[in-house]
Amino acid sequence: MSEASAFAHNPTKRRKLNTGDGHSHSHDDYTIGWVCALALEAAAAKAMLDEIHPTLETHPNDKNAYTLGAISGHSVVIACLPAGTYGTTSAATVASSMFFTFGSIQHLLMVGIGGGVPSESNDVRLGDVVVSVPTPGCEGVIQYDYGKTIQEGHFERTGTLSKPSTSLLAAVTKLRADHYCSGTQIAALVAQMLANRPSMVQPFTRPEAEPDRLFRANYEHDPSQRTCVNCDANELILRSARKDTQPAVHYGLIASGNQVIKHAGTRDRLAAKLDILCFEMEAAGLMDDFPCLVIRGISDYADSHKNKQWQGYAAATAAAYAKELLAVINATGPRIARKSPTKTTTGGVDHRRCVMDALRFEQIESRQATIKAAHAKTCRWLLEKQEYLDWLDTNKVVDHYGFLWIKGKAGSGKSTIMKFAYQHAQAARDDNIVIVSFFFNARGEQLERTTEGMYRSLLLQLMEAVPDLQVLLDRVPLPPIHDSQNSSILEIERLQEIFRCAVTSLDGKHLICFIDALDECDVEQVRAMVEFLESLGQYATLSQIKLHVCFSSRQYPFITVENGIELILHDQKGHGEDIARYLRSELKIGRSKQADLIRTEISSKASGIFLWTVLVVQILNREYERGRLHALRKRLSEIPNELGELFKDILTRDNANLDELLLCIQWVLFSKRPLRREELYFAILSGQPDDLSDAWDPDDITLDDMERFILATSKGLTETTKSRHATVQFIHESVREFLLRGNGIRELWPGKHDRFDALSHDRLKMCCQNYLMTDIRGSLGVPDELPIASSESARDIRSAVISRYPFFQYAVSNVLHHADAAQNGGVDQSQFIDHFPLTEWIHHSNMIEQAQIRRYTSSASLLYILAEHDLPNLIGIVLVDTPDLQIAGESDSKSQHLLLCQSIDEDRPTVVDFLLRVLKVHPDGCGSGPQGTPLRLAIELGREHIFSRLLADCRVSLDRMYDEDGLTPLACACTEGRLAFVRDLLASGRIQCDRGAWTGRTPLSYA
Repeated sequence: MSEASAFAHNPTKRRKLNTGDGHSHSHDDYTIGWVCALALEAAAAKAMLDEIHPTLETHPNDKNAYTLGAISGHSVVIACLPAGTYGTTSAATVASSMFFTFGSIQHLLMVGIGGGVPSESNDVRLGDVVVSVPTPGCEGVIQYDYGKTIQEGHFERTGTLSKPSTSLLAAVTKLRADHYCSGTQIAALVAQMLANRPSMVQPFTRPEAEPDRLFRANYEHDPSQRTCVNCDANELILRSARKDTQPAVHYGLIASGNQVIKHAGTRDRLAAKLDILCFEMEAAGLMDDFPCLVIRGISDYADSHKNKQWQGYAAATAAAYAKELLAVINATGPRIARKSPTKTTTGGVDHRRCVMDALRFEQIESRQATIKAAHAKTCRWLLEKQEYLDWLDTNKVVDHYGFLWIKGKAGSGKSTIMKFAYQHAQAARDDNIVIVSFFFNARGEQLERTTEGMYRSLLLQLMEAVPDLQVLLDRVPLPPIHDSQNSSILEIERLQEIFRCAVTSLDGKHLICFIDALDECDVEQVRAMVEFLESLGQYATLSQIKLHVCFSSRQYPFITVENGIELILHDQKGHGEDIARYLRSELKIGRSKQADLIRTEISSKASGIFLWTVLVVQILNREYERGRLHALRKRLSEIPNELGELFKDILTRDNANLDELLLCIQWVLFSKRPLRREELYFAILSGQPDDLSDAWDPDDITLDDMERFILATSKGLTETTKSRHATVQFIHESVREFLLRGNGIRELWPGKHDRFDALSHDRLKMCCQNYLMTDIRGSLGVPDELPIASSESARDIRSAVISRYPFFQYAVSNVLHHADAAQNGGVDQSQFIDHFPLTEWIHHSNMIEQAQIRRYTSSASLLYILAEHDLPNLIGIVLVDTPDLQIAGESDSKSQHLLLCQSIDEDRPTVVDFLLRVLKVHPDGCGSGPQGTPLRLAIELGREHIFSRLLADCRVSLDRMYDEDGLTPLACACTEGRLAFVRDLLASGRIQCDRGAWTGRTPLSYA
């Protein structure tokens, strides 16, 4: 194995290089990361080093170039953004790559130039330094261009960025105090730099020919003038002269974004609202994932008068401040490698396979598989459209940064054309092209309709296509023990970080992404995803990385990509020709002149909506099959032009089986998860208990029989997905929208629209009850005392139950869920709770439970079960009836403790409170399990409400040294950077501040 390969597989065994000064340095010696955006910033940083070290080899996925050295005993690694790149994504890419090679970095600095914001309260001037420190409500850096548009067009910033570490902020405070006493050394350090390096004098000396001018905000610079020599002096703002030219240091909020601010009015508007001292373009990308301190030398005033004359000097003053700061940070003591906040075993093929398996989820390709393939000879026009050709033309990528957005009305056929484009690209690709896709599905399970599912799917496809990229998973925590199929395994920010690193590590390969139906995902998630990919696309373009992204959606008026190509589907001539081609093929009414007239009229009425066309063809074909050719024109005239009205027409054309129709709709709308075909069949029959048979015999009722029943019951508005575990959904998201948002329920069932959600859940609860009343135990001969869950006998029982009673598992698992939802909507469930057959339900639940530890004992109370299932509305009913209830849940305290830890992991504060207050579960009761004690778990996961609840429990020992690390809660909070938790622990008065760990380290040493 080559040395580079050995490094890639075992980054902890890295060779040390002799620096020539008697010392050798390894990757793990470097604890200070210093990131710059511009070459002149990197030059100033390098010039501040006390000594320069030889370079070290880098991780295969690290494309950065480094300068290594030392300042005040700290080993420092300096990285600069690639030439021509800028913005938050570029900075995040550089930082994430840095951590691949230098895993022991403890402090990260972002040092360079920025645009100052002078005001009456902050006398910011050119050459001054601004340092990011937290202010009330902000963490030191805010991304001013990330947020959402709210009512009346105002922009509201969403989310927060990580603050610098406690130890960095402590060093800033000490240096600030030193400056009060003896002034800064910035000017002296800059002078020393210039004296030692004459070649830097011209670009880095304080400008004299270009004085510090501040113009009124409404006075714009003449763009034809390179400098401000000819600007009107009468527009200058008069400021008193300072006693000397020593740069001042300002502490407060820095605003970061992906665009240059060159407008004084915009500067002042944002600054006034947010109390901003400085604008820049990189820090938000770092602080989203890597807490860092931002240091900016002021090179302009973020107005139209900005020029480059002050950039060198401002870069030097920022670098000088950073050097001063490092001098007050303790550089002694052992180097502790940067820890992941979650316990993990990293590296190796097995680890990567585990993470890859965790990325996968059951319905990952369900939506794409369900979309019908394009009709013969349709959609091919797209391949010849100039917009499509320009999108894939690498010579034109600078015009659109690799983005194509196909937009269209609901039902126009966007998903069909996206599937066609994806499949064509797959068929035409060579070995150097990677094609990935994701099709959002609002009717599917959670991961099918969220950006988490999208990132997981894209990463899985990308890493399966390019296995070398799987090395990026070595630092990813192993997923939790519980099922990840429909649960979060990584935060969105971490998934974005991995995807960003994968794209920047493509090594010449061309990545094309097709992402369909953005309108079927939450709008705020879509906004964040589009902004992330747009920023990544800009970085890729400037870095000559081949990345192309094709979106499709309805027409968002408020989410756009700045430079992408847009194609409106229903306006395309080729799309209209596709509808005409489909009608000629699928409308089976002959080739007479009258038939051609009907086809022409349908094409005109369709207005580009393919779904409308398909439904109308089905209606007219049925009329024709009845021998009613003469009535086709009349029937066509009766069909509404609008899609929603067409749904209403289909649902009300006949009045047969209206109750079954309503129940079918209620199940598709409100089931906790999409139901399989056989589940929905028996769920509908459960609405009429007399229709239920003892068990399902596939020889008597086939899956095709069920398919026809469901299709007839839903009037053709449902379909079965084409996936390994096929489920039933509406044929299009617009059906759901018509029913719930388009007054469809009100018009179809006028007496049921009030509290329709709650009434529906109540009816679904009753269906579950009816199904559970069948004699399953007697029919299958299930004993009262069940065999051990892992035994072959238990597996046989589960198999028989699920195969013969397909709706049983859903009914057991969700009868209480539907009751809770009904109660939440105002439909009283007191009678249901009073008569709930608890003993029978426990037996049913245990019968299908695969893990023995998850089975309930006979002493399990209803309250305990409601708590485990997080059903606060039903818990409220029980507690109102018995307010002084003092009971135990399960007799096994370990089960209670496991449930407590599980509830913390899943962030369910209501359940945690119930377990602690009502069931009296001891918060320290079972010591430390594999996930740690409850308090440790809450600190690690950042569960604020749960942490506060545990802290308020006097039974929690706050000075006890927990877990295999031997950390106290305070030391754990310091290690995880949970400053708010540190403050609360200190304020509790119940801790000894110097107790940190078995090793004798104090909490402060972990900060």
